Amino acid sequence: MQFTRKGLKAEGFAGFRPIDDLDITRIPQGTGLFVVVAPAGFLPRFLKRSTAGVFKKRQPSLPDPALRAAWVESASVLYLGKAGPGSKGNRGLRRQIQEFVDFGRGKPPGHWDGRLIWQLVDATDLVVAWKELPAEHLNQAEADYHAGFVAEFGKLPFANLVQARGSAPA
Repeated sequence: MQFTRKGLKAEGFAGFRPIDDLDITRIPQGTGLFVVVAPAGFLPRFLKRSTAGVFKKRQPSLPDPALRAAWVESASVLYLGKAGPGSKGNRGLRRQIQEFVDFGRGKPPGHWDGRLIWQLVDATDLVVAWKELPAEHLNQAEADYHAGFVAEFGKLPFANLVQARGSAPA
């Protein structure tokens, strides 16, 4: 797998819309994976304080040295996450991405996955793409993409702080 826009498209990712221009109604409601991608020429500049909402009374910001250590030079994929069905079956890509964007705008989240995105100065210029997948394949697909990224770049994407684990063989 190539972790480029072209490689992601070949893998079935679609959308590729800047965060500022997302029309949430055009995002599928089904389960799947989503990525946050830096546009060509994007240079990381970090905010002292994240724009993201507070989670369980904890600030989402990290100090500058931690952000610089997490940054992956030459990688355009900055975050790769999943959107499952939720316990009531009413989640999915549309709702997960909407909550992710709302989190970056300061609303309190239900979780804070991908929070480092919201400490980038030009976060709203970043691009979101998605790939629909059946719920039963999500955990393994996310784990496979994380492992592939680590194999290529030596660490997880910038805003992924925990490597996903796939299903154990039966």
